[in-house]
Order: sequence, then C-alpha cells, then structure tokens
Amino acid sequence: MDEELNSTVISLGGYVEMEKYRYVYFGIIFVVYILIICSNSTILCLIVKKQNLHEPMYIFIAALLINSVLFSTVIYPKLLVDSLSDKQVISNSMCHLQFFMFYFIGSSEFLLLSVMAYDRHVSICKPLQYPVIMTKSTIITFLVLAWLLPACQMAGSTAFSSTRKICNFTLRGIFCNNLIYKLHCLSSRLLTVYGVIVLLNIIVIPILYICFTYAKILIVSIRSCKEVRGKAAQTCLPHLLVLINFSLLCLFDIISVRLESNIPKTVHLILTLQLILYHPLFNPIIYGLKMKKINEHIKKLFSSMK
Repeated sequence: MDEELNSTVISLGGYVEMEKYRYVYFGIIFVVYILIICSNSTILCLIVKKQNLHEPMYIFIAALLINSVLFSTVIYPKLLVDSLSDKQVISNSMCHLQFFMFYFIGSSEFLLLSVMAYDRHVSICKPLQYPVIMTKSTIITFLVLAWLLPACQMAGSTAFSSTRKICNFTLRGIFCNNLIYKLHCLSSRLLTVYGVIVLLNIIVIPILYICFTYAKILIVSIRSCKEVRGKAAQTCLPHLLVLINFSLLCLFDIISVRLESNIPKTVHLILTLQLILYHPLFNPIIYGLKMKKINEHIKKLFSSMK
C-alpha cells in the first residue's frame, strides 16, 4: 500500500495555456533563475573573500543568500523541465520532498531574520558587550538552530501528509506547496492542529519577536545621538524590507488553500510566480544597494571588470 501511494503520479494543473506560452514560460524562468544564482552568489563570494565583511551581520546575510539559492534550486529546475514537457506531472514522493524543502527553507528565513534582529539589538543597544555576546560559537549555534528547528518540524508534517490517502490527483499549482492538502481524501484535524503549531513556532513568534526587538532599537535610537540613529537606519532598514516582503508573500501562500476555488487560475498563477520570481532576487538587490560595505565592494568589483 505504501509503495503504491508513493508511486502515485500527480498532475500540476496550475499552468495557463501551456501549449501556447511554453517557450515564454521557459525563457522567463531560465533568465530569472540565472539572475538569482549570479546575484546571490556574487554577494555571497564577496562576504566570504572580504575580511571586513567577516562580521556576524554579514554572516547571517550570507545564510539568507544561501537560502535564496536553495529555495530557487528546489523549484526552478522542475519548472524548466515542466515548461518543455507535454505533461506536467510529479510523483507523490517527490512532491512531498519539494513540499518539505520549500517550507523548511522558507521557515528558516524567518528564524534567520530573528537572529539578525537580535544581532542588531545587541550592536545598537549594548555596543560594549557586543564582542562578548556575539562570539563565533554563538553565531554557529544560531545558524544551526535556524536551519535545524524548521527542518525537524516540517519533517513531521511532511511525513504525516505523505501517509494520507489521495483522491484528487491534480494539484492546482505549478509546484508542491500547501495545496497538497487538497489532494487528501479526508482532511485531518491532527494535521491541521500540527500545522498551526508549526506556523506559530517558526513564523508568528519570530515575526512578533522581530517587531518587538526593532521597537526597542527605535526607542534607543531616538534617545541617542545622530550617529547611532544613522547606524540603526542603515543596518535595520534592509532587514525590515526583506521581512515585510517575505511576510506578504507567505501570507498569500497560507491563504491560497482557503481561497483556492475563489481565485481565477490566471490570477493564482501570477501570484505564485511573484512568490518564486520576486523574493529570491529581492534579497541580493536590497542588501547590495542598502548595505554600505557590500555596496562598496560591488562597485569595486564592477569597476575592475571595465
């Protein structure tokens, strides 16, 4: 029974007029994927090579950029294959693997942004204690937890979902996200409750912590000198922009299951493409333009190429 379940083929029914726009889909996805890999990898290499970027804040930015590359690699190669295929299908086991990786990487982004908020709080509010608190071991611990905690929690929901009987074999999307629950013959209250717990642990609580932390930073900055306010604005604003952008995209992904039947197929496809095309490019653009040290190195890099 398990072997039969895992070999089930699921159709990806989220594309619009695939036959007509096949090469348009392929061209857009291919170009964006190359841009994502190149832009994220460029900044990542700069952080690794440049000694003055070997600071906790830039290490956490590097982790976010790695997430962007992994996030895209989980989705884009399959999209490229599907755009040139006669049938857009995926096995049940591979669909659940994609589901796991998609949400594991997405959830870890919120935890990384929480860690970055803590790092900025210590740097601005407790500058004398910063070297003592943000040690190498502390940074490693934060990074491990930011990836390990969501991986463990998403493994539970993925394993449970993969054992559910499937009655619907067409996913109304172009990759496997939470619409996978619509394939189950019966909804599971246990899976719903577990999903809410995971949502609270790795999304809601981190967002509340980030908001609370930046509120404290804002209060300290207002009471401090102009230099401190400038430092706070320069280093905190990019993180807040990334958080707001990613939160809005995740909000659509969460409510898409509830409103699936009410959203026209074309609108759903456009919004889904926003989620996978826009965000992986947003991180390197924001950090490349708004982080002064990174921006300086990028300018030097392009100047040397002329």
